Amino acid sequence: MSTSSKRRDLLEETQRYLRRLDLKARKKLGQHFLVDEEALAAAASAAELKSDDLVIEVGPGLGVLTEELVQKAGGVIAVELDDRLAEILKKKLSAVPNFTVVNKDILKVKPQELLSQPVAQNVLKGKPLSYKVVANLPYYITAAVLRYFLEAVPLPSVIVVMVQKEVAEAIAAQQGKMSLLSVSVHLYGKPEIVRIVPSASFYPPPEVDSAILKIKIYDKPCLDIEDIDGFFNLVRAGFTASRKQLPNSLAQGLKCEKEEAVSMLEEAQIDLKRRAETLTLEEWGKLWEIYGRGEIC
Repeated sequence: MSTSSKRRDLLEETQRYLRRLDLKARKKLGQHFLVDEEALAAAASAAELKSDDLVIEVGPGLGVLTEELVQKAGGVIAVELDDRLAEILKKKLSAVPNFTVVNKDILKVKPQELLSQPVAQNVLKGKPLSYKVVANLPYYITAAVLRYFLEAVPLPSVIVVMVQKEVAEAIAAQQGKMSLLSVSVHLYGKPEIVRIVPSASFYPPPEVDSAILKIKIYDKPCLDIEDIDGFFNLVRAGFTASRKQLPNSLAQGLKCEKEEAVSMLEEAQIDLKRRAETLTLEEWGKLWEIYGRGEIC
């Protein structure tokens, strides 16, 4: 069967299911249901699931990806904000022993609470806390959810998310095209785009294409920084006026004299003509060592 035929079959199945339950995608929650079987399989495959893996799925929707996950993982905890969808999932997968639904906002529940669920305990069985994240995220909460998991205790071992294509490209960008978002992700893990997913793969289709993004999480951040918030305040300042050279953007963002920004850059041996997007993580680390002393700006 062709890709378009498979997509059409899943689309029709999804539409019938929504009509039967008298449901509609909730625009304010950014709901777009994935109806592309190949994209579903690619997302599940990217997580490299094994029978002893624990998965936290964010935004399971109607559960089409969830059904793939429960077959491959040892346990799946689905976090769904929508009350009706959460209830539907509970009924739909009630006979699946390695699955549970948490009807909450992912940003308002602590990872430890999720990992204390009986499904998680059955998988972990006293082993060190370890889990993977798979999510089809509404575009408007992508950055917040990524930060939630990248700063979680404990950290996931891998994150596989469906996000807006342009956001995925920004996150995976290398030196020369970096942004505040890409710096914040590269600090914690290695991102890569697994697959582009066209808007036609969703119902209702969004206005833009998406991408499956995989982030392999490091055991610890690649820079040894105690004050993470302070570090990102510095990086954010560097991108305040990203088209300007660093002395100007840092001075503007940090609200200090340009001469102070110049002094900091010169001590870090960073060319004054460079822009924030060209800096490596290591160079941001050097700037933080200097700025963090509190002697400049």
